[in-house]
Amino acid sequence: MTKWLNSLQPTGALLMRLILGISMAVYGYEKVLPLSALHHYGHYVTTLGLPYWLGYVSAYTEFIGGILLIVGLLTRLTAFLVAINMLVAFVTVGIHQGFDFYNYILALAVLAIMLIFYGAGAMALDRKIGFA
Repeated sequence: MTKWLNSLQPTGALLMRLILGISMAVYGYEKVLPLSALHHYGHYVTTLGLPYWLGYVSAYTEFIGGILLIVGLLTRLTAFLVAINMLVAFVTVGIHQGFDFYNYILALAVLAIMLIFYGAGAMALDRKIGFA
């Protein structure tokens, strides 16, 4: 049974990358497009006591990082940036919203941390071009 489950590890890494990547890309897309959304998100970030420019960093980390995770390019670096983004979101927003909200943020953060440790897996662009 263990050998069979071990043979499914590339599929598990692919699923983790896809779920995290799709989630990040969708949330990032909502913050980046249209351009007025990015401006509003920057102002929202200032209400949390963070600099305005971190709103841009956060939104682009989610959107571009999500796309990179989906295709499996620069996976460990992207997962690291997403993990930081989610942990900051947890500390500034999630912890005050209740279990239902911060539960999801922590799940995304843990997925990102797992990808940092595990890597992109066999079914990733990182493997095809020699980054992994």
